[in-house]
Amino acid sequence: MPVNEKKGTGGKRRKRVIIMGAAGRDFHNFNVYFRNRPEYEVVAFTASQIPNITGRKYPSELSGPLYPDGIPIFPEEALPDIIEKYNVDEVVLSYSDLLYEEVMHKASIALSSGADFKLLSVKNTTLKANKPVISVCAARTGAGKSTVSRCIARILKKYGIKFVVIRHPMPYGDLKKQIVQRFENFEDLDRYECTIEEREEYEPHLREGNIVYAGVDYEKILAAAEREADVILWDGGNNDWSFFETDLYITVVDPLRPGHELNSFPGEVNVRLADVIIVNKVNSAEKENVEKVIKNIRKINKKAIIIRAISEVNVDNPSLIKNKRVLVVEDGPSVTHGGLPYGAGYIAALKYNAKEIIDPRPYAVGSIKDAYAKYERLGPILPALGYGKKQMEELEKTIDKIDCDVVILGTPSDISRYLNIKVPVVHVFYELKEIDKPDLEDILIEFLEGHGLLKR
Repeated sequence: MPVNEKKGTGGKRRKRVIIMGAAGRDFHNFNVYFRNRPEYEVVAFTASQIPNITGRKYPSELSGPLYPDGIPIFPEEALPDIIEKYNVDEVVLSYSDLLYEEVMHKASIALSSGADFKLLSVKNTTLKANKPVISVCAARTGAGKSTVSRCIARILKKYGIKFVVIRHPMPYGDLKKQIVQRFENFEDLDRYECTIEEREEYEPHLREGNIVYAGVDYEKILAAAEREADVILWDGGNNDWSFFETDLYITVVDPLRPGHELNSFPGEVNVRLADVIIVNKVNSAEKENVEKVIKNIRKINKKAIIIRAISEVNVDNPSLIKNKRVLVVEDGPSVTHGGLPYGAGYIAALKYNAKEIIDPRPYAVGSIKDAYAKYERLGPILPALGYGKKQMEELEKTIDKIDCDVVILGTPSDISRYLNIKVPVVHVFYELKEIDKPDLEDILIEFLEGHGLLKR
């Protein structure tokens, strides 16, 4: 027998909903679409991709008066049982970076279990800002959004524009403490007990003096950010679309994964929404794949300005790599659910003539070992997984077991600041270099002039 069913307005049975997510888009969709609508009853979230999320609750401090006890979070594998237990009407998919085949597998599970399967629209999940918004999104995780965001930030600084970065959510800790987060320096990362995945996104901005907002409740985050900025720079996560109605929409696509701009969710949404599309990594991709990606873009978006760009990889100490046995640590999300077999660290090892790239797979422990089993496309690199204290300890143990001369950090986070690494560390840096006109500066000048923020 299903659990107690609550009545909505007029005594009608409330439509019972499960939100499928990964601790980010799911919470946002609840906040902006479901939280204050009495015709719905969100009975549970399910969680995927992110460890240590299940078994928690979305707290009452965030869930609102319709949910005084909060909302439970269950593992996604339990979806059929939860649908039956709670007599669920709808399952709402609310996370990103899925290929279309995976989306339909999840739909089939919901449909065969007796629930409708639903996707919420861009219109129903975006907030209206009082300041101009520039959004940087992507077709796939690891396409190079961060280099584009930093490039835009530098241009805004050049013209004296007050801006803040609002980052896509990564609330993996105590949600009650993460409602609104403001990052100005590295001490803030420690204060908020950030995971490696959060540090990977925030540290590059903080090094350049950019203020970053993030958290769980983006209405409150936006209100706080607008008090100190004339322009909002949305720095997207994975290949999710922006949380805000956007005045200049920039999408980054990756010719190392040609075709994904047409068959990833919600990557294709971002390609269709884009005013500007950056075809990144053209220096690493095959020419025919660059051409294929551009052709695919034009099938679904004929208005966007297309800019080809190089992603330049450099390191702080190349002499430490040459003729050395190296361990490569890469950005975690890009090489796990992003589907890349390797990243900038591996490219740097080859570029600077490492003697040997040591395969870390035989040395992996705990959840790091599990990641190799789950993501079989991973190459001889170590993903910088650290979604909590325990996983960070497992990453440290894995590194410690490997006999190498140097660790190459392809992750944007300097993990040597908070993990004990006993060998020298080389940091990898990668930056955007545009090769087409108009470029981002040309486009931003026109944008700022149009909003009365810049005069020639």
